[in-house]
Amino acid sequence: MSLTTVLKTASSGMLASQVSLRAVSDNIANVNTPGYVRKTVDQQPLVVGGMGMGVEISGVKRVTDQYLQMATLAASSDANRWDVVSQYLDNAQSLFGDPSGDNFFFSRLDDVFSAFSQAADDPSSSLLRSQALSKVQDIMNEGARIGGQFSDLGKTVDAQVKAHVDRANDLLETINRLNSDISRAKLANADSSGSENIQSQLVDELATMMNIQVGQKAIGGVTIRSAEGLMLAGDGQAAKLSYNRTDATKGYIAVEPSNGLGFAQPIAMTGGRIRGLMDLRDDILPGMQDQLGEFMSRAAEQINAAHNKSAAIPPPKVMTGRNTGLDLPTAVGGFTGQTRIAILNQSGVAQSSVSIDFDAMTMTPGGAFTPATFLASLNGALGGAATATFTNGALSLTAAGTNGLAIDEGTSNKSGRAFSHFFGLNDLIRTDGTGTYDTSLASTDPHGFTPGDTISFRLAQEDGKPIRDVSVAVPAGTTMANLLTALNDPTTGVGLYGSFSLDSKGALSFAGSAPLNANLSVTQDLTERGVGGPSMSQLFGLGTVERAGRAGRYKVDPALTSNPMKLSLATLDLSVAAGQPAVTAGDGRGARLIAAAGDVTTDFSAAGELGKVTMTVSRYASEFGGSIGRQAQGAETRKQSAESVSNEAMARRQSVEGVNIDEELVRLTTYQQAFNASARMIQAAKDMFDVLTNMI
Repeated sequence: MSLTTVLKTASSGMLASQVSLRAVSDNIANVNTPGYVRKTVDQQPLVVGGMGMGVEISGVKRVTDQYLQMATLAASSDANRWDVVSQYLDNAQSLFGDPSGDNFFFSRLDDVFSAFSQAADDPSSSLLRSQALSKVQDIMNEGARIGGQFSDLGKTVDAQVKAHVDRANDLLETINRLNSDISRAKLANADSSGSENIQSQLVDELATMMNIQVGQKAIGGVTIRSAEGLMLAGDGQAAKLSYNRTDATKGYIAVEPSNGLGFAQPIAMTGGRIRGLMDLRDDILPGMQDQLGEFMSRAAEQINAAHNKSAAIPPPKVMTGRNTGLDLPTAVGGFTGQTRIAILNQSGVAQSSVSIDFDAMTMTPGGAFTPATFLASLNGALGGAATATFTNGALSLTAAGTNGLAIDEGTSNKSGRAFSHFFGLNDLIRTDGTGTYDTSLASTDPHGFTPGDTISFRLAQEDGKPIRDVSVAVPAGTTMANLLTALNDPTTGVGLYGSFSLDSKGALSFAGSAPLNANLSVTQDLTERGVGGPSMSQLFGLGTVERAGRAGRYKVDPALTSNPMKLSLATLDLSVAAGQPAVTAGDGRGARLIAAAGDVTTDFSAAGELGKVTMTVSRYASEFGGSIGRQAQGAETRKQSAESVSNEAMARRQSVEGVNIDEELVRLTTYQQAFNASARMIQAAKDMFDVLTNMI
């Protein structure tokens, strides 16, 4: 071996030691730097002509474990999804107040019933009447407030999704750009670990927002793909994500076409903060809002049912019903049992009455009637003592002269509601829209919508990815059965993905079919029942927009607020002797009916976490309050579980990627000794050269 070979071998060893010492120094200096991955120097023997000529540096690499990295990213996505859900559910739960406090929302219902119980003991007290009405208005106001704050919370979540998508686009662009820097460094056999560390931190941040697949490129850098494998970054131009949503439809994330050519391609989003926010915006918060609306509507319904069974003294001259959304023949059709309308003087003494037998379809006085002739027959039977009108879906009665009105509900019934209650003639709580969606329509009833008018739906997967948009025209056939057939048509309707059904109370609902289990949204509704009547979505409560506003529609009848003495706290008794009052001022039996309204069993439609159930309003209040707490606790539990997995995965990843001072000190000593050995070898070669020179 020549001296030149010795010198080259020693100098290559010294250079390798210097590079290695520099890598160890960087590791030690960054022992506590977040995101720093320790690096090592790849050394290879330098062989020339079959002879060892020292050592060469093949590159500086970061010590990573791809499996642990993917496990960490997946766990981070899941943890962040449930973290944001838990955070907002805590906010939603707080809207209802402290369950142990006096202002807890659901305890206000007990306050209402307690106030009417007190009024029953002294029904002539204007103060007790005012207090009872105030309690009713109080819970209505609170329901409206909470419903409004749910809407505000949804808007906040919506804005957060947009912000996260914008940030994800920035991250994809930067990750893609860093790939070029890393590849250039790799080709030049330079240290690219700085750029790789920055890129790794950006990938980690991206994983907190959405679930991704990360691959390593052979020339350095990474590729980022969506859950289904769509390229997002790393292969040329970074993809641009878009957040697609409307107030009426579920949101989804799509990859926009490059250069504006083609169509946006929806991608699966199963993890990360974006998924959690979209779950909140599209499912969880609307579900709670719908459940609040269902509770408010059923509570109002039972209070109104009791108030319609009651009578006021002095009796009201006018009884104005609610807009049923139906024409009168359809509204009257299907009633069973008997009811009685009484005309009373201001002292409560009956002057005349009309008995209506829906089973026999007769009136006394009067005679036979049909649903089509009901109004004319009723006016004839009233004989001028009162008049009945039907306008814009609402039935109204007006007594003649100074007389007033009272109604004995008797055994009348249609879809669980008695005559006066069905038409809302003596409602305590009024609504400026549809409350419950039990229309009472049967399959043989006329649907009432104008043929040719259209309603448009969007069918989507559970995660919001659209399946198909469908526009259905109202058929020429006039019955509800014809309408259902058109809606469920597999070609022009929704039949391929699910079906609409009409229950015994006339509630229309959609259920998706396997395997897609599609969700349905209303994108446009141009239908109208009659002239100026409700649309199909308004009448049947189709779509989140219609159902979301229910909680804010209720208020105490202004006529009662202005004069609490008009509150119906007595009951009508037409069995008294002639000349005796059928309604008396000291009668508090009507107030007791209202006080017991919370214990009346009623049917609740499926809403939020609770399915279709039959229970009392008071029990539903407890179940509703409990379901909110369970959702919040469930999200917190899943968050803690996901964080535990994420922390464990991160700890194992850090054990591989992180800097261990003891190991680095050992390497530092080793490389120092190697450097010294190479230096001594050079010195030995110099001494030998000097000896040879002196010999010559």
